[in-house]
Amino acid sequence: MALFLSKLDIRIQTQSKIINNLESLINNLTKKLISQQLRFNDNDGHNYPNWKKKKLREIFTIGSGKDYKHLVNGNVPVFGTGGLMTYVDGFLYDGETVCIGRKGTIDKPMYYNGKIWTVDTLFYTHSFTESVPRFIYHTFRVINWKEYNEASGVPSLSKTTIEKIEISIPCFQEQTKIAGFLSTIDEKINIEKQLLLTYQTQKSYLLDKLFI
Repeated sequence: MALFLSKLDIRIQTQSKIINNLESLINNLTKKLISQQLRFNDNDGHNYPNWKKKKLREIFTIGSGKDYKHLVNGNVPVFGTGGLMTYVDGFLYDGETVCIGRKGTIDKPMYYNGKIWTVDTLFYTHSFTESVPRFIYHTFRVINWKEYNEASGVPSLSKTTIEKIEISIPCFQEQTKIAGFLSTIDEKINIEKQLLLTYQTQKSYLLDKLFI
């Protein structure tokens, strides 16, 4: 048993390193792609058009979260700035969205696709115009949100502040290519995290059995 636990510890350490390396990779690639240090070519090998500067209010609408206490249990996830909170039977939005904190944790954007409810500490986005939600998510990941903090205590953002932020945005086709490329790495990270969780669960189970 001790030998097996030792091997499991090694697997957990190795798996953690794999995840850390992948997260470093996607962070570096995201910064280089969004800053245009790296560029894709189109399917014919030609350069895509120059990127355009747009304010965020020009490419999507920001929705506000609401209280969910009047709802009953269901299968729609409720998110706050701390992550998943519970499940309810109603939804604020159904589709692709990128969420960003209004209060508390304001620098951890989240992508979601499907029915969703957010509480009042978390904004969601909708009605995207000439923009790919997953590309916007990756753009959000490189924005220094703390630079736009409006409070001296608990970090806070307002709709008005977010709407005024200007970003560079490529044509729809290049957005799609960037989003697809980075999402492939994201999916790989999620798979590796599930494997790590499996190892950790096995270790906890064995330790519980050991002390019964």
